[in-house]
Amino acid sequence: TWANLLVAHSFHAFYLGLISFWVARVSRDEQQQQQQWLESGKRSKLALKKWAESSQWTFENKWYLLEAEELYSNNDFDAAKTYYEKAIAAAKSHKFVHEEALACELAGYFHLEQGETKKATELFLLALEKYNEWGAFEKCNSLFKFVEGIRTLYLPMTRARAELEENVNNGMESSLP
Repeated sequence: TWANLLVAHSFHAFYLGLISFWVARVSRDEQQQQQQWLESGKRSKLALKKWAESSQWTFENKWYLLEAEELYSNNDFDAAKTYYEKAIAAAKSHKFVHEEALACELAGYFHLEQGETKKATELFLLALEKYNEWGAFEKCNSLFKFVEGIRTLYLPMTRARAELEENVNNGMESSLP
């Protein structure tokens, strides 16, 4: 039916947009390729925006997430943070648990790349909670292993950095090599 085609097309546009913005970010060395992926993502975002205007409940959070990903791809980090927060809030208020989980996870990657390990970990843990609530147990296992890796790699560095800053603030030499 027509409704099934619309739903299928909207999901295709949403996930194509997410993939496009991600590929654009990782292909920064290839300017022409990056532009092609950004344009693909923008087309998907435009489609979602049109659908969000006619069905805010269903499409608003998806459009916000694509907006966040595009802003992130264009290095507009402050605006991206705002749109990740809007995507999470809209998915939560519209009861799309799986999309709330996805928005939290992608926002977590964003914050991790910005060096905001604590915020990233909080978002990853919220994503784990939502994926579990949705019943995506294998995704939970995968994300849990990733979060454990963050804790192993980043938290000791954070403690060492805090110790160094404390020693410097106290006028002492660091005990770190």
